Amino acid sequence: MKSRAVSIAKFELNAVNEDAVLCRDNLIAVSDGAGGGGVFADCWSRYLVNNLPDKALSNYESLDDWIDNIWETFYDEYETKAKNIGGMFLNKFYDEGSYATLAAAWKISNNKVRWITYGDSVVFHYNRANGKLEYSIEGLSEFNNAPPLITYIDKIDEKKVKTGIFEIDINSLVFIATDALSHYILMMYMLSQKKQYDKEINDAINCCTKNSNYIKVAMTLNEINFYTDVIKRLFLNDYMMKRHLNRIYKEGLIALDDYSIAIAENEIEI
Repeated sequence: MKSRAVSIAKFELNAVNEDAVLCRDNLIAVSDGAGGGGVFADCWSRYLVNNLPDKALSNYESLDDWIDNIWETFYDEYETKAKNIGGMFLNKFYDEGSYATLAAAWKISNNKVRWITYGDSVVFHYNRANGKLEYSIEGLSEFNNAPPLITYIDKIDEKKVKTGIFEIDINSLVFIATDALSHYILMMYMLSQKKQYDKEINDAINCCTKNSNYIKVAMTLNEINFYTDVIKRLFLNDYMMKRHLNRIYKEGLIALDDYSIAIAENEIEI
């Protein structure tokens, strides 16, 4: 697969980007470090994606075993760093740990991609021939819920692990994005086909959350061409992508956050 990745820190002075992205052979992944609790969120998210196996994680057991096999190396290294800082920081390291989402997709055959997610980072499959978008999240309203997070403090929740397979062809784009960007992508897709998703859009608006406001703003736009307005812009270079995201943030279409995406364009082997 041809692939690319971009990760942009939130538009704030001296902002630390807590996301991590990965493109490796037939694997793409993102992790969203949760800095609202715990410590070393940016380091934990990078550690998770950098240690993903070449073989696809396909279920709760394989994800749980993988975490069990890697967490101690991170813990030992960052315990030393936390001790050097000391005080309340060290207490937070012991009591709260580090938190991050994870979403990954492996090309397991010429026409199949296997994916797994834990949290609200989303795996998408877009087919350029029929314009159909598939996604790993239940829908727009799910973004209003607090996401489950991977940590070395507690075991993951089996019920919160999502897995699946996308059937792909030469027209396929598989991409993974962190939550704010994922909400924008899915929102724009549903609004581009408003009749089909009218109930889901209205349900999300009626949740009366900050995400509801982004949908309301997007509904004032002229007719949305999802491929031109959203998909093609995912391939902008890093500088242009940052400008584009800053513009839609100022327009009230997307939340202030770190924005990360990894994209794989299918190539059929002959």
